[in-house]
Amino acid sequence: MADGRTPLPNSTTLMVQGTTSDAGKSTLVAALCRIFKKRGRSVVPFKPQNMALNSAVTIDGGEIGRAQALQAQAAGLQPHTDMNPILIKPTSDTKAQIIVQGKAITDMDAAVYHDYKTRAMEFVLDSYQRLQTQYQIIVVEGAGSPAEINLRDRDIANMGFAEAVDCPVILIADIDRGGVFAHLVGTLELLSESERARVIGFVINRFRGDISLLQSGLDWLETKTGKPVLGVIPYLHGLYLDAEDALTNSARKGNAKLRVAVLALPRISNHTDFDALRLHPEIDFSWVGPHQAVPGCDLLIIPGSKNVRADLQFLREQGWDNGIQRHLRYGGKLMGICGGLQMLGEQIHDPLGIESTPGSSAGLGYLAMTTQLEAHKQLQQCRGLLWDSRSPVAGYEIHCGISQGDALKNPACYLYREQQLVADGAISNDGHILGTYVHGIFDQPAALNTLLAWAGLPDAEALSIDAQREASIERLATEVEAALLPGFLADWANPD
Repeated sequence: MADGRTPLPNSTTLMVQGTTSDAGKSTLVAALCRIFKKRGRSVVPFKPQNMALNSAVTIDGGEIGRAQALQAQAAGLQPHTDMNPILIKPTSDTKAQIIVQGKAITDMDAAVYHDYKTRAMEFVLDSYQRLQTQYQIIVVEGAGSPAEINLRDRDIANMGFAEAVDCPVILIADIDRGGVFAHLVGTLELLSESERARVIGFVINRFRGDISLLQSGLDWLETKTGKPVLGVIPYLHGLYLDAEDALTNSARKGNAKLRVAVLALPRISNHTDFDALRLHPEIDFSWVGPHQAVPGCDLLIIPGSKNVRADLQFLREQGWDNGIQRHLRYGGKLMGICGGLQMLGEQIHDPLGIESTPGSSAGLGYLAMTTQLEAHKQLQQCRGLLWDSRSPVAGYEIHCGISQGDALKNPACYLYREQQLVADGAISNDGHILGTYVHGIFDQPAALNTLLAWAGLPDAEALSIDAQREASIERLATEVEAALLPGFLADWANPD
C-alpha cells in the first residue's frame, strides 16, 4: 500500500449486496461474522456508507450505524468507527448530517454530497485498509441496491467499493415479498460486465414452506445466470436483532399489565431504545403515528429526534401536546429521552442553526430547564445509577444540546465521569415526569424493572435485552450455517 500499511498475509474480503433495501444484508453479514468467529477466524464487519438515524457510540468515541454495532457483537468485537466510516443522518427530506469516521463534519444536501463522494471514498478506503492490517476476514455490507442507475456515478456503497478493492460479492434477495427471481436477474442485468463477474452467487432470504417446491426456480436461476444459489435462508420468526432504521411493529398483548406508547416522530432517532419495552411479556407496546390520537396508557414516551424543533412543531400540529396534557391529568407517567428531554423543558435555542433554521422554540414547559444546541456533539458511552442509587444504568449519549435549569437539581440518573458521579436528566417534583439523555436506559434488567415500577408495574418479570440479542445472533448463525452450501463456507472459513 502507498501509505506503508500492510494487510495480513491471509486477509480477505467478502461483500454482501442486496437487490433492495431490507433484503437481509445486515442479518447475513451478522450471521457470517458469528460463523467465521466460531470457526476460529478473526473477522470484522464493514459498511462503507450507511444512511440511518439509529446509531451507536463506539469504543473510540465516535458514531456508527446501529447495524454495524450489532455485527461487531456477532464478531466478538467492540464497535469502532472504522467499521462504518461514512454515516448519513437525515435532518430533513433534502438535507443530512454527514459523519466521517465517527465525527460529524457538516450538513449537506444531496447534490453537494454527490460531489463530496470522491473525498468520502478516501476515508472509506483509509478505514478499510486499516482493518486489513488487523483481521483475516472483512465482511462488507452494501447499501440499498447496486442497480440504482441514478446513484452509480461515484458510488462508494456498493459496486463502486467492490471494484475499488477487487472483492467478490454475494447478492441477497427477499423472497417473502415476492418477485425474487426478477429482483436477482434484473439486478444482474443492470450491472456492468466486470461487476456481474464479481458476483459469486445468490442467497435467497426469508423463505417459508417446502423448499422442494422452490427447486425448479433455483435450477432455472442458475441456468439463466450461470451463478450458483449459495443458500436459502428460512423465515425466522421471533428473531430479535436491532433494526437499522424502520420502526418495528407494535406488540400488543392481551394479558399485558402495563400500557406503553411512544410518539413516532418524523425524525425519530435511536428507536431501539424501546426494544426492551416492546419485547417485554407484560407490556402492551404501541407507536403513535401521524393522525393518531395519544392513546390511554400508563407510560407515554417522547423519543430522541434528529431535528428536535421541527419534531416539536410536528408534535403540536398533531395535537399530541393536548394529548400529553390529558394523559398527565389522568395520572399517567411521561418520559423524554434525549430530544424528548429537551422538548419537556421551557425553551430550545438553536442560534447556530445546528439542526435547522436558526431560532428558538417554546418547549412543552413541564420541566424548569432550557436547552441550547451547540456545534460540538456529545458522544460517549456511559454507565451509572438511577435516582435510587441502586439500579445500574448503561447506555450512550448522542446529542448537541446543553441543558440548564432548576429541574436538573432532581436528576433521573447519576453517571460516572472521571471516577465521579454527575447528574443527568430530571424528575418532576410530583414524580410523574422523567427525562434523560441516556439512550439504552431500559437495557439493563435492574434499571428496566425500576423504571417499570415507577411507571406502575412493580415486580415485573426480569428481561435482559442483551441476552435476547445474543441468543438471536446465535440462532441466526446456526440457521444460516445450515442453509449455506458447505463448500462455500469451507472456502471462506478454513484458516488454511
